[in-house]
Amino acid sequence: MSTSDTDLTDLIMWRRHLHTMPEVSGEEHQTAAEVVRFLQASSPDEIVTGLGGTGVAAVFNGREPGPTVLFRAELDALPIAEVTEVAHRSKITGKGHMCGHDGHMAMVAGLSRAFRRERPASGRVILLFQPAEETGAGAAAVIADPAFKAIKPDFAFSLHNIPGLPLGHSWIKSGPVNCASCGLRIALTGKTAHASSPESGTSPAPAIAELIPALTALRKGHIETEDLVLTTVTHVAVGEPTFGVAPGDAELWVTLRTVSDDGMSELREAAEGLARTLAEKHQLGVSFSYHDEFRHCRNDEEAVDIIRRALDKEDLPHSTGQMFKFSEDFGRFGDAAKAAMFFIGAGENQPALHNPDYDFPDALIPIGGRIFLRIAKELLG
Repeated sequence: MSTSDTDLTDLIMWRRHLHTMPEVSGEEHQTAAEVVRFLQASSPDEIVTGLGGTGVAAVFNGREPGPTVLFRAELDALPIAEVTEVAHRSKITGKGHMCGHDGHMAMVAGLSRAFRRERPASGRVILLFQPAEETGAGAAAVIADPAFKAIKPDFAFSLHNIPGLPLGHSWIKSGPVNCASCGLRIALTGKTAHASSPESGTSPAPAIAELIPALTALRKGHIETEDLVLTTVTHVAVGEPTFGVAPGDAELWVTLRTVSDDGMSELREAAEGLARTLAEKHQLGVSFSYHDEFRHCRNDEEAVDIIRRALDKEDLPHSTGQMFKFSEDFGRFGDAAKAAMFFIGAGENQPALHNPDYDFPDALIPIGGRIFLRIAKELLG
């Protein structure tokens, strides 16, 4: 199983085409259609569409019975305006592939060319293109889709590029690799008043002023020691932008982040408790809603060993990395399979993920493809 120079040229051109047409989470209809078009040229045994909304899966059956191995890429881009001057820059205002999902798609789609020429010796390969990774909703929707039961994997693998690491150098570890996180929206409700008589109303401003430092004080631990608890206030709105009205309503948005799902439950309880206490103190109503919910991502030890063997056999540099503070919804596949993801260097001088000047390095496409193909060879022959 291998990819050719012609394959690589096609994949680079295709990646750059995807880069021009970014679609954000839940809206990846054209991207999914483009993935289907590309996959059809490799004549997979089956293409499943509409998984969890816009997800796509290509199935390649082996010649003999064996395990099912899934390789995942992400369909979605970000609501970030691109500022690069590359010829393939985004054509969609305010949206861009600033996380490298276009490159991840090219890596996984490239496997279809190899499996077109030679099917696995045994088992099945599933090439999954998942929607809505950036909001944490996509993996759960795919797994809950009845169509997923027919392609449920025994092993699941993915990767993410990491700017700041040397190009092609991989980090891989067992156990926790990405934090759990969620967005908590706290709404406080009082009563408006004329700005000349604020005492006749109930303003949430004093409560907000106390709540921000109280939430920030919940922070503790460090990612290096895998005991991190992090709260980040991301948005505050009090009243209306007018000078004549004392405010009656307020919203505070805070991102909660912990190493484990258990820790997240404790942090949610603590954050809500602070808000309720201050709402009662200031005679306010309070309500909560949660958004962008990510489970923690934990790598299976056996799956990690398989990745390490693949890296060694491909003579690619790797080391045991630390876990990351950012979240990844690939962790949910650990409920359905022995799952692991690794992180591969995008270059030490590459702009950071989610930056407006980021662009996925095409040199990673063949490296990621080699690793995934070697994993398939290790498990399926």
